[in-house]
Amino acid sequence: MAQVSLKNVSKVFSGNVWAIRDINLGVENKEFVVIVGPSGCGKSTTLRIVAGLEEATQGDVYIGDQLVNDVPPKDRNIAMVFQNYALYPHMTVYENMSFGLRLRKYPRSEVDTRVKEAAAILGIEKLLNRMPRELSGGQRQRVAVGRAIVRKPIVFLFDEPLSNLDAKMRVQMRTEIHKLHIRLQTTMIYVTHDQTEAMTMGDRIVVMKDGIIQQIADPMNLYDKPVNKFVAGFIGSPPMNFIKGAIIGKDGKFYFNEGVFHVRIIDAMIPKLDAYINKEIIFGIRPEDIYDKLFVSSAPPENTIRATCEVVEPMGAEVYLHLNTGKNTMIAKVGGHDRPEVNQDMDLVFDMSKVHFFDKDTDNLIV
Repeated sequence: MAQVSLKNVSKVFSGNVWAIRDINLGVENKEFVVIVGPSGCGKSTTLRIVAGLEEATQGDVYIGDQLVNDVPPKDRNIAMVFQNYALYPHMTVYENMSFGLRLRKYPRSEVDTRVKEAAAILGIEKLLNRMPRELSGGQRQRVAVGRAIVRKPIVFLFDEPLSNLDAKMRVQMRTEIHKLHIRLQTTMIYVTHDQTEAMTMGDRIVVMKDGIIQQIADPMNLYDKPVNKFVAGFIGSPPMNFIKGAIIGKDGKFYFNEGVFHVRIIDAMIPKLDAYINKEIIFGIRPEDIYDKLFVSSAPPENTIRATCEVVEPMGAEVYLHLNTGKNTMIAKVGGHDRPEVNQDMDLVFDMSKVHFFDKDTDNLIV
């Protein structure tokens, strides 16, 4: 079994710089877990501690049932794929992929079998006699993955492996790594700063900020139920719109008042917002939950606001509208047929069943 477990793991660099703080994470056997967050959040440090390339300042790391704090990287039965491929320029693809096995004195026949099996899985059989300089970025990354596969590790670690590739190749390699996980049925931990990679690849996603885990959840729960404003803003493209305002009551109904517009809050949310009546709060709504009134068959006036469309960004099947209420800016993601005039006022409908409210002092989700 290849579970990976981090218990109260912290890493402090010289100068009392905390890279990660009190990380608790359990990765199940055969699970694909993605660690995502902005640069400097500690995600690569966490991965390097699992690999044994960094030593934890405190806490324990287990691979399977074995405590590996003092086990050197070569004895952890893991394989790591790096961002920069790390191929030997003077060796052929075959030699690069077989180097680790030859170093461990594997029989030549087994080395040959493993390399050719990995090459077949990755579709690089015709590249085995080429040098790295003769390969494209995507081909080099396949070789790097192949070098990991031939070792038959119990855990694969990926440290931003696609960040050097162009957009089209990233999508292709993302799919190939996902299919590789299904085929190999091996535990994988994948680090990225790209939330699209995280959402499309991971069984579960670990969101980090400032060396601390913010939330661990499957992609849809992370998207629908973020625990705080950071997670809500980091997951989703374009990001969630955040607007400061106050909750006010009028004639037995409750509204979020932005200052220029107000929209009615659905009754089911009121009990959890009771302590915030007449207080400042943060309102969050995703771009896809804002609609052009022209394309809504039944638009409640209480959910409708007026804003100026400042920029129209056609994206093919969808269009991003950059809007200004006079006090705040926001983005709506609408259908590709919806292209209003720039600098014209338009009516927008909020789906109030999809909104989020956050505490303005703690940034934590309220409802």
